[in-house]
Amino acid sequence: MRTALRLLLVAFASLAFPASALAATTAGQAFPSNLYTVEDATQATGLRVDLAKPNCAVRPTDCADIDVLNTLDGFNVQPRISVPFSGPIDLSTVSSSTIFLVGPGFQKVGINQVVWEPAANTLHFESDEQLAQTSTYLLVVTNGVRGTDGESLDTTTFRHDLNFGQTKDPAAKAYRKSLLDALSMARAVGVHNDDIAAASLFTTQTITAISDKIRAQIQAAAPPSARFDLGTGGARSVFPLSTVTSVVWNRQLTTAAFGSTPLPLAALSAFGPVISTLAFGSYQSRDYETSAKLIPAYGTATGTPVVQATNTIGFTLFVPAGAKPAGGWPVAIFGHGFGDSRAGAPWAVASSLASRGVASIAINVVGHGGGPLGRYNVVRNGGLPTVVLSDGGRSIDQDGNGAYDSTEGVNAVGANALIGNRDGLRQTVIDLMQAVRMLQGGVDVDGDSAADLSTSRIYYAGQSFGGIYGVQLLGVEPAIRAGVANVPGGPIIEIARLSPVFRPLVGIPLATRVPPLYNAVPNATFTNFNENIPLRNEPIRVDTVPGASAIQTLIDNNEWAQQTGNPAAYAPDVTAPIIIQFARGDQTVPNPTASAIIRAGDLQSRTTLYRHDLAFAANPTLPKNPHAFVTGIGNAFAPFAVAAQTQIAIFLASDGATTIDPDGAGSIFETPTSIVPEDLAYIP
Repeated sequence: MRTALRLLLVAFASLAFPASALAATTAGQAFPSNLYTVEDATQATGLRVDLAKPNCAVRPTDCADIDVLNTLDGFNVQPRISVPFSGPIDLSTVSSSTIFLVGPGFQKVGINQVVWEPAANTLHFESDEQLAQTSTYLLVVTNGVRGTDGESLDTTTFRHDLNFGQTKDPAAKAYRKSLLDALSMARAVGVHNDDIAAASLFTTQTITAISDKIRAQIQAAAPPSARFDLGTGGARSVFPLSTVTSVVWNRQLTTAAFGSTPLPLAALSAFGPVISTLAFGSYQSRDYETSAKLIPAYGTATGTPVVQATNTIGFTLFVPAGAKPAGGWPVAIFGHGFGDSRAGAPWAVASSLASRGVASIAINVVGHGGGPLGRYNVVRNGGLPTVVLSDGGRSIDQDGNGAYDSTEGVNAVGANALIGNRDGLRQTVIDLMQAVRMLQGGVDVDGDSAADLSTSRIYYAGQSFGGIYGVQLLGVEPAIRAGVANVPGGPIIEIARLSPVFRPLVGIPLATRVPPLYNAVPNATFTNFNENIPLRNEPIRVDTVPGASAIQTLIDNNEWAQQTGNPAAYAPDVTAPIIIQFARGDQTVPNPTASAIIRAGDLQSRTTLYRHDLAFAANPTLPKNPHAFVTGIGNAFAPFAVAAQTQIAIFLASDGATTIDPDGAGSIFETPTSIVPEDLAYIP
């Protein structure tokens, strides 16, 4: 099949760009296209990607990547589209009026982030909007695009290629028929066949199907039970906060070494004496990841996800002080960030939530929290014995060097490296869906055989990575009644390449590919590669940087492979009340990646922007990177942390009905934001 399509594309190229001189420039076969698929009845799209491989002895990493892409049932929902031409074109004629997509309901979608690659006479661009999942789109290149001679593109080749009898290949015939039928979509937006210089038809991948199937399995099973007997010998792990003098975290760093850190007990009274009980519990969670840290590919229509193992998930619970409400305490799941753990950010926000009568619960993300032998030592007053219990560390020694890095095990590696932390994020969401199921089943904290937490008033808040998987969770778990995502962004590859904090996570893999794609002499931090991609709404970029186009393709492939772990891809499915909080000039999760979520979910009216540019101008002693502002209750960010946390607590306590501006009539917070920034705005 792939050989036939390669021959077909060669034939298309020879027709589009014949050896004899043409009267005008022509456009060739664009990518993506359903020409690069095969039929697959197990998929919701009826298709599966079928890309041809290069010489795998020479380019083994590319072949491994293609093996991953060929498991998908369609193309990127935010695709990088490439259109080759027979010669140079007049870039001033390239716009969303002359090149565009038409999708379901005859929606016309323009183009953005346009790059002209003169060495290949190829135009690359992204769709101006995230596309709908499991949907077919028509790419239209009109003859409004002109060659550098001022002449319109020649449309003769395009019409000739679609004539009956141009190919005997059944798959190519079927594609041509589909493309001919789809030209009515162009006519619906006012473009006639004679105006079309080139066209391509492609179907987008399915995003939510597997997560929906897994949720259905979780809901059909009995809810997992919460256990609070995690101390040595089954000692009870529920403590009145007034009896706790310290909690010391002995995190497993290596197979033989531990690091001792006192947890921020004082943070639990930041909003006053509002927490009565500190509890450490566990529940059983279905693990759908293999030992390679990936969720196997299943048909998005007929496939059945298979449980690979069962994990014991540790959680930390903070219960408010005062009389328990009828029906139990409302409870917010709090998601921590990348490299953090349930021993970090959840402690910084528990007091604000409890001050509004909301309990909070937190688990470790896949691959986080240190090695599996870590322990908490709960030291108590009044002569009560210290209780030692598991810290629920979920890091693994994935590289075999004897150490447990802070995120080790959240990413797939080796031949599956292209998917990165896609399935670590998905499994974390699965763990949280099972936590929701545990809460729905009733959680007895004090041991009196009655539920202490509400079985229905369940909420979510998360910071950074917690905001990222939090948007995904809110897109697939309707039992969560309201949520807040603080400083989220997506896709992950865009966060990494734009962020000075995470850019090495892109550079190092570029340098270690076979063959390498790093297009500079690497500096010490592997950050000086040049992908040469414009930000949204910038002018057309003429790319003459050697090797940049290959990096651009890889970045798109990475985004494509990871879309089922991208919060932006789930944003259209969020129906619960939500607040997106983000910070101007965030250097860890850059603003364009937060804006991608906001645009995809049409969430501008639900967004609060912390104007760090204004705060820093008023107080230059503030850190230049505002990423961790919401948890900074003990540092220079304290006024802004208190304000932002108060917004979160009031919103969740009101069942998502009340959204305050964190600083009222002040200018530091905008609710809703007046801008959806596409620039970086870093403070130098």
